[in-house]
Amino acid sequence: MIAHPSFFSLRFIAFFTLLAGALCVVPAAHSAPGAHGPDGEHLAASSAGASAGAALARLPDGSIHASKQAQRRMTIRTVMTQDAKHALTVQLNGRAAIDPNAGGRVQAPFAGRIEAGSLPILGQRVTKGQVLVHLSPVSGAIEYANQQAQMADLRANRALAEQRVARLEQLAGSVPGKDIEAAKAELSSLRGRERAVSGSLASRHPITASASGVIAAAHVLIGQIVEPRDILFDIVDPNRMIIEALTPDVTLAGRIEGASLLGFPAIALTPAGAGRSLQDGALPLIFQARANHIPLAIGQPVTLLVRLTEKINGIALPAEALVRSQTNETIVWIKSGAERFIAQPVQVKVQSADTVIVVNGLAADNRVVVSGAALINQIR
Repeated sequence: MIAHPSFFSLRFIAFFTLLAGALCVVPAAHSAPGAHGPDGEHLAASSAGASAGAALARLPDGSIHASKQAQRRMTIRTVMTQDAKHALTVQLNGRAAIDPNAGGRVQAPFAGRIEAGSLPILGQRVTKGQVLVHLSPVSGAIEYANQQAQMADLRANRALAEQRVARLEQLAGSVPGKDIEAAKAELSSLRGRERAVSGSLASRHPITASASGVIAAAHVLIGQIVEPRDILFDIVDPNRMIIEALTPDVTLAGRIEGASLLGFPAIALTPAGAGRSLQDGALPLIFQARANHIPLAIGQPVTLLVRLTEKINGIALPAEALVRSQTNETIVWIKSGAERFIAQPVQVKVQSADTVIVVNGLAADNRVVVSGAALINQIR
């Protein structure tokens, strides 16, 4: 007679069979390359908690699970970090100004009225010596009356001088020749003075461009009365400007290696010099800006990144690799596995407009996300 197993024995065998199968499919947890911190501690942990079919998920420990397909859609790119020496940089506030060797300023030489004509407009290109506007002299009532009286005297004296010259020429044989020459010289002088005074009353004087470039500022209208030294136009070369910056460190000028403008990587900056006297407690620094059509306006505030001769140890990363955590802490995302990313707080220094130096928080062989970090940071 064959003995059948009891009901409880069958359940016990089935339970151990299922348990053994489950253990076979659970992969062993391990740390991927680049999954440890700057002091050698392991950052990777079990990714249990992500659903099997979830492409994107934030795990209970704060890490991110992203499938390979999701990483391709987000264009995730990573690099292995390397420790090296980099130039130390400082940020300075500055402003764009006209290069005195490339731009110019047009001012009124005397009090006058802007005459009707083709006035240049903002952004218009002009050349040195080009007539920009015509200016008619104006004066007060008393001054104008004095000029009219002077004009009347000159006309009368000129008429008398002409009559005297005519008489002397008729007596050319009986009067000395020097008297005739003196009378003619006096007549010529009176005619010249009359033309000068008449021109100051009714003539128009052309005002020309002092440099070649584009009109950066215009302060004239037809019929406008201007005073001497009033600014009429500012002319700037769109390919050449200067950047004026201030620093409280009087030794900084001797330690500058180069500079760039934050947000304008195409503009090349060259240190041009520094002042020798303080302005409002700071030392002025001058940089020459060169580019094909500089996208800056005169007086526009800018931020300079000045590279110094001193070096610091750190890891160079693109600026887009930095993101902010929920606590507003600067972090980078480290790839700790094929589909897992860990947030790592870091301390950085800005090196250029698009590069930062991580001075604390990363090890030399971490795999850091340098493209798509902002998208990973948005996963909730």
